[in-house]
Amino acid sequence: MTSAPEHPTRKTLSRRETRALVARAGVAPSRPATAWSAKRVVASVIAGAAAVGFLASYLAPTVAAMAEPVQEDVTTSYAEAVADAQIYTAPADLTAATSLSSTAYEIYVTPTPTPTPTPEPAEVDAQDAAPATPVIPAFVAPDPGSAQSVAYGMVAARGWGEDQFSCLVALWNKESGWRVNAYNASSGAYGIPQSLPGSKMASHGADWQTNPATQIAWGLDYIAGRYGTPCGAWGHSQSVGWY
Repeated sequence: MTSAPEHPTRKTLSRRETRALVARAGVAPSRPATAWSAKRVVASVIAGAAAVGFLASYLAPTVAAMAEPVQEDVTTSYAEAVADAQIYTAPADLTAATSLSSTAYEIYVTPTPTPTPTPEPAEVDAQDAAPATPVIPAFVAPDPGSAQSVAYGMVAARGWGEDQFSCLVALWNKESGWRVNAYNASSGAYGIPQSLPGSKMASHGADWQTNPATQIAWGLDYIAGRYGTPCGAWGHSQSVGWY
């Protein structure tokens, strides 16, 4: 069996031996392509620093602006309403503020009309009211012996004239028709002068119910004390309907 030819042992060359071998071969050793000279390194460092400084001065405001929170200008309807509203600042002493004033407008309050009070009629006693000017009827001579004849003599004795007698005749014609027993069932008045009540005439005689002279005497005293004269009583009766 034939053995394989032995190869000489491969020897690892050192760097120095490699350089010597290359020198013998006439080839000059070349520098690595990545080698930098000292000047180039310094220039590169300076250029890099300048570029970094330029970029920092340019980008710093932009980065700061981006870092700040963005506030959006949002205006709501409520904010606009508040801005347009009139704001009144109350004084410190509220008790001293008596009214609000504004030069932009005037406040006008429609006044409530004050009702005109209706004057109440004065309470006047009808018996004390001034009698109206009476319409004096014409004088008629009374029949002798009648109640009117008795009354005519009493009227003359008081100093009253025929006009007063005419008023008396008209008054008692209206009240009783000159009847001694005339009676008003609704009021209770009685006799020729319609005394109310009839018993008042008892002051002039106990026969007040049947005697015309007693009734006439009481009636003339009543007229003189209340109205002054028969015509005064007649005028009142014409105004209000009674005397």
